Amino acid sequence: MNKIVLGVEYNGAGFQGWQTQPHRETVQDTLEKALFEFTKSKIATVCAGRTDAGVHALEQVVHFETELNRAMYSWVNGVNSFLPVGVAVKWAKQLDGDAERDQNSFHARFSAFSRTYHYVLYNSPVRSPTLHGRAGWFFRPLDVNMMREAAANLLGEHDFSAFRATGCQAKTPVKTMYQVDIHQSGELLVFTLRASAFLHHMVRNIVGSLLFVGSGRRPPMWIAELLESKDRSLAAPTFMPDGLYLAKIEYDKKWDLPSMSSPILPFAIQL
Repeated sequence: MNKIVLGVEYNGAGFQGWQTQPHRETVQDTLEKALFEFTKSKIATVCAGRTDAGVHALEQVVHFETELNRAMYSWVNGVNSFLPVGVAVKWAKQLDGDAERDQNSFHARFSAFSRTYHYVLYNSPVRSPTLHGRAGWFFRPLDVNMMREAAANLLGEHDFSAFRATGCQAKTPVKTMYQVDIHQSGELLVFTLRASAFLHHMVRNIVGSLLFVGSGRRPPMWIAELLESKDRSLAAPTFMPDGLYLAKIEYDKKWDLPSMSSPILPFAIQL
């Protein structure tokens, strides 16, 4: 049995998230349909991190097992020929071992030690039609330094229950936040969050709460108070999905996986 790992990029607009759902168009269903067309066999995929409806991925990592033998460039070009313009396989690599039976084998989800998300925000009194679906929008002026001060409270290991969606299926709300940066370029802001793992809606809930701080509705220390409270009802509402990008999945170097080539967000912002 061959284990194939793919790096996948997609525009989440028009998809009902990653995970397969009955009678809904999802990225997983679209990819597995393309794999079937390419191989004429049913292939089940496992991803590094599920994304919600409207959420994009600059680097989603997927693995599957198959008895078929194909050159790696064939897994890229062949599968892409059956994918819509909003989804593309960027690279493929074959690894040894069976993830279901070998704990030391590569697993797209369980072998990852960190995930990075970007949230792109357009901060202007008037919305931008050209950024619709690709960036969030907030019309009130924002104090970026206040948001940076607030974001510093998120670093380290915490119980993130205050930023956890009601239907979240994670076994524990305790995660480690390694990085929270806020970059500004004119009217565009990019929030970068890197953590051991993320809860359902966690990034969008954090961004929404940081916007409360940036717009002056709450002080920076409010974020620390939310963490301490572990009460989702006290935090800001879940912010729109449009500007959220799964940007990078990190694994042990022993797997020697390819990396997306310095992804530039579609707004001429290089991070």
